[in-house]
Amino acid sequence: MSLWKNTLWNLVGTGLPFLVGIVAFPYLVRHIGVEAFGVLTLIWALIGYFGLFDLGLGRALTQQIAAGLASQDHSHIPHLAKSGLAFTAGTGLIGGLVLAALAFPLGHIWLKVSPHLQYDTFCSLLLAALGIPLTTVSTGLRGVLEAYEDFGAVNILRMALGAANFGLPMLSVALFGPSLHDIVALLIAARLLVLVLQWKLVYDKLPSGWTRSAIQKNDAKQLLSFGAWMTVSNVISPLMVNADRFIIAGVLGAGVVAYYTVPFEVLTRLLVVPAALTSALFPRLAVTMMTDRGAAKRMYERSTRLVALGLVPLCLCTAAGSYLGLSVWLGHDFATKSWLIVVVMSVGLLLNGIAYVPYAAIQAAGNAKTTAIFHVFECLIYMPLLFFLLHYFGIVGAAVAWVIRVGMDLGLLLGNIKKSLFKTVKGGAT
Repeated sequence: MSLWKNTLWNLVGTGLPFLVGIVAFPYLVRHIGVEAFGVLTLIWALIGYFGLFDLGLGRALTQQIAAGLASQDHSHIPHLAKSGLAFTAGTGLIGGLVLAALAFPLGHIWLKVSPHLQYDTFCSLLLAALGIPLTTVSTGLRGVLEAYEDFGAVNILRMALGAANFGLPMLSVALFGPSLHDIVALLIAARLLVLVLQWKLVYDKLPSGWTRSAIQKNDAKQLLSFGAWMTVSNVISPLMVNADRFIIAGVLGAGVVAYYTVPFEVLTRLLVVPAALTSALFPRLAVTMMTDRGAAKRMYERSTRLVALGLVPLCLCTAAGSYLGLSVWLGHDFATKSWLIVVVMSVGLLLNGIAYVPYAAIQAAGNAKTTAIFHVFECLIYMPLLFFLLHYFGIVGAAVAWVIRVGMDLGLLLGNIKKSLFKTVKGGAT
């Protein structure tokens, strides 16, 4: 399947749920209230963040199975797949236990939730803990499917889960009223169903009898050597992406979180274009890096230009129409408090979108250590900067801190590409 067809599948798979979210956000804000909706966005973030307990094995499975398929030596792929999936299940269970242990202090103390919402938040977090092992195993299964470049199946399921992520809360409110734990219970049931369907696809894709293959120590070591550094990125990067909303809740209260998270969620959904391209690009680059580094460089440069040219007009239009768009969508009061955040974040949207391509290229070459070190460095600067700007400039300051962080990330990635990854390769894009 062509790179562009895979990209189109990824774009549709990520973009369609976004359209459901456009309808769901104002409905939920009206029917459960701004504070409860803010808590729901935190739960969405927690389920995603605790997916880091896959230890980077989803991406490692994609990279190493794709390389194995390119080498025509498929004999170790069943062992590799089983080893990776077994580890994702075990680590997901650990992650679920961690979130369950944190549910009470999060719900009753740390998030500064209003007293009438505290018990509902606590119960919702306990239910969300059940979703962590489902998320980690699902990430591993998706990694296997992407190694085989089966982006059609991956994205049909992604569309279903994404639509459920936004659509089921509306259904829950309509059936059961404004109960957070009922919403989360339906979300977990949807993840379980998608996991079962992913398992069936992977079961049919891998050689017959792969589930009976032994877990090989060398395969586990090979996956974990890549995945260990991926884990550092998977811990630090989502922490930097999601920490702002938790810090806002802790400093200013959960009641204002939605004014920040709604623009953030909408704008980051616009990153579907670079995300779609780089998801398709990753297994192709992993193979091409081994066989033709010059072709890999040309593929990388074409992709970077395409992303930049697509995002510039999108970001300009988003910034220019921020107040009007929010007023029509969520009302004048919401727009008054959030439009400037959209303007600031539009700059970060451009920087972050371009960074997707060098990030994918560096990891496709097996250099997960490089991106992990960058993320640690960025976090050490970003966290104190976030507290400082939030304290003096409120939620707009949090948006400025995010833009500075993603700009720093892009600069480091481009510098590494130029000085290391393609340093000895002649010839640019054609």
